[in-house]
Amino acid sequence: MPVPPAPPNARSHLRVPDAERLQSRLPTTGQERAITANRQTSWAFADAFVCEDEALLWARERARETGLSSVSPGTGAALRMLAASVDAKAVAEIGTGTGVSGIHLLHGMRPDGVLTTVDPEPERQQFAREAFRAAGFAGNRARFIPGRALEVLPRLADGGYDLVFCDGDRAEYPDYLAESLRLLRPGGLVCFEGVFAEGRTVDSAAQPAEVLALRDLLRTVRESGELVASLLPLGDGLLCAVRR
Repeated sequence: MPVPPAPPNARSHLRVPDAERLQSRLPTTGQERAITANRQTSWAFADAFVCEDEALLWARERARETGLSSVSPGTGAALRMLAASVDAKAVAEIGTGTGVSGIHLLHGMRPDGVLTTVDPEPERQQFAREAFRAAGFAGNRARFIPGRALEVLPRLADGGYDLVFCDGDRAEYPDYLAESLRLLRPGGLVCFEGVFAEGRTVDSAAQPAEVLALRDLLRTVRESGELVASLLPLGDGLLCAVRR
């Protein structure tokens, strides 16, 4: 389902603060520095609020060994809660990795729910299979599909999913959004991991194509009348939107 065009008076681009304005907002007194430190401490506490079990720690270690990034504990906890909030029975995941995000999603889903997870690397999916099994999930709780997301997603059923989680190629995120809107039922939820791009999304310096794609995604989601969105400061940025 295509994303509806923005209304005529919508902002046409993301406003990126200039360096001087950002500099003027930096802490200049001891009290302000303390406030900033307290905020960072609070974020760290929130990120570690949900304890991760041995299966998740094992999956994280496999990710480190293979050079993959995985969702932060705070992001994983949010995904778990969001899956539970929509009583998810069918979830599609773009980017299996070694199973970290998948375990969190499965924990939040209904006991009879099925996670469909897509990744171009079968070796990663094998790690995820082992991690899911170690976490206590039956084999029929996950469907693994190897392949590129934009080749696999068109084969999935229209309106058949309660939640779509995207953690694949950042340059393809705008295309993932279009596919997600087709896949989601009304009231379904789409989430995008890594939209901060380690601060580059709001950096006014010249940026690579994947960062430009993230800006396009943010602008499209923000201006869509079909979505109710929120950008959560978890991990490297978690963009969430409910399809009306």
